[in-house]
Amino acid sequence: MGGATRRRRVSAVRLALGLLLVSACSGPALPPTSGPFAERVEERERMVVEQIEARGVRGPAVLAALRRVPRHHFMPESVRPRAYFDRALPIGHGQTISQPFIVASMTEQLGLRPDSRVLEIGTGSGYQAAVLAEIVAEVYTIEIVEPLAERASATLARLGYPNVRVRAGDGYRGWPEAAPFDAIVVTAAPERIPQTLVDQLAPGGRMVIPVGGRGDQDLLRLVREGDTVREETLYDVLFVPMTGEIQEP
Repeated sequence: MGGATRRRRVSAVRLALGLLLVSACSGPALPPTSGPFAERVEERERMVVEQIEARGVRGPAVLAALRRVPRHHFMPESVRPRAYFDRALPIGHGQTISQPFIVASMTEQLGLRPDSRVLEIGTGSGYQAAVLAEIVAEVYTIEIVEPLAERASATLARLGYPNVRVRAGDGYRGWPEAAPFDAIVVTAAPERIPQTLVDQLAPGGRMVIPVGGRGDQDLLRLVREGDTVREETLYDVLFVPMTGEIQEP
């Protein structure tokens, strides 16, 4: 009996550790039965299955975040009926919210861990920041269009994301006082990679960034390896241009 009892205890410990690991990899709990997170759940499920999993995104934590975050709360009322369509949508001030697949794919390419610290350049609506916040410990996000930064900050606070810090300003310089970051994601396209952002990557850190002019952009992944940075081209994309200091000669 003593040996059987010990085996049961070991099994219980292993089960508990397994549940903790799943929780750590999958972000917060499933959507509650009331409130914004319980709205349009079936639409989010179809979005994940048909637009994201079907196109190769497999990370459990990324998929869990996309299933949980109420995307429609991050856009104007006029476009909310199309919130879960596979397309970018306008959010005002000449900016857009990226299509769900792009958000999921860029997030997966960052190789995030639960203890990661992430910098986002181009807050926009705040949706990408919310997806990141479901997965990682800390998110720092910068938006050059002040009204968008204010709206995103209010939305993130209302939905309960205390691990996101929003700053209105030019993202070209990054957030040096909070660096280094385990990951950096850029959601507007500069014509060249800002060295100021590369310098804020931690050893082993990754940056995912669209680079190029209108109609000729590539999504790149940069990985810091010691004193060098390895660069990979992922696929063609179309983002709004990065504005501010990066445009100066």
